[in-house]
Amino acid sequence: MNARRQGRDLLLAMAVAFVAALGLAAPAGAQDASGSDPAVANVGASKDAGPPRRVVIRFLTDNDYPPFDFYDEDGVLVGFNVDLARAICMELNTSCDIKVRPWEELIPDLLKGEADAVIAGHKVTATALKEVDFTDRYFHTPGRFAARKDEPRIEMTPGKLDGKRIAVARGSPHEAFLRAFFHDSPLVIYENPDLAREALAAGKADFLFDDGISLAFWLNGTLSRQCCEMRGGAFLEPKFFGDGMAIAVPKNDPQIRLLLNKALERVRASGRFEELVQRYFPVRIY
Repeated sequence: MNARRQGRDLLLAMAVAFVAALGLAAPAGAQDASGSDPAVANVGASKDAGPPRRVVIRFLTDNDYPPFDFYDEDGVLVGFNVDLARAICMELNTSCDIKVRPWEELIPDLLKGEADAVIAGHKVTATALKEVDFTDRYFHTPGRFAARKDEPRIEMTPGKLDGKRIAVARGSPHEAFLRAFFHDSPLVIYENPDLAREALAAGKADFLFDDGISLAFWLNGTLSRQCCEMRGGAFLEPKFFGDGMAIAVPKNDPQIRLLLNKALERVRASGRFEELVQRYFPVRIY
């Protein structure tokens, strides 16, 4: 979890600013579903999705993982996960109850039967699978290269980057990936991603290799001074960047997993998923 929370305060500030700039807000009808927490609940049902198989689906999420789940400037729970949960409920023609819990309480409360599912950016791991089941993956966090805008365009391959200085955070999966595949590129190691990004902006490195989500917000924010841009494509090797995010469900409720998978498929087919990606990510990460 430490890795998940690295840079969360910076991400939160950037995500809130991005959402505020676009004037995004919770859909009409959203209301408090978590007692004292300003959250979201009871979203209306779609008329086209057929008869409901459940009256309500109870989701848990947390509130400090922007842009996936966080409170906006008005104290309203927003984020990619929150809107995806709503879209799932719409596709299943059911009401949606979304409540906030601290990260460490999410899975325990799911196991206690206090929710049907947890949508909070959980990664599918062997350890997690001992406790819960997961839906199909709905999101992957790629590694991405960035360069200064005046850097000549080349392919982001080991051969083309031979001799090029690449800034990267120490001890990160991105450093491990570079050491495994980009042997002939001198790595410029920094203690954290913020310093690595600043090095690229200052011209102390030719390229930066970083987490695609954090990088997207940095590139679109004021700290980058519009110096840089992503280059090449997304790197998704599970060994380094994980096997993707999925919705956690109880092992003793196979029906909810089937329902959520069906809904996720429909959300993608309808184009709604891509709309959410464009809404919450200022720069394309794939």
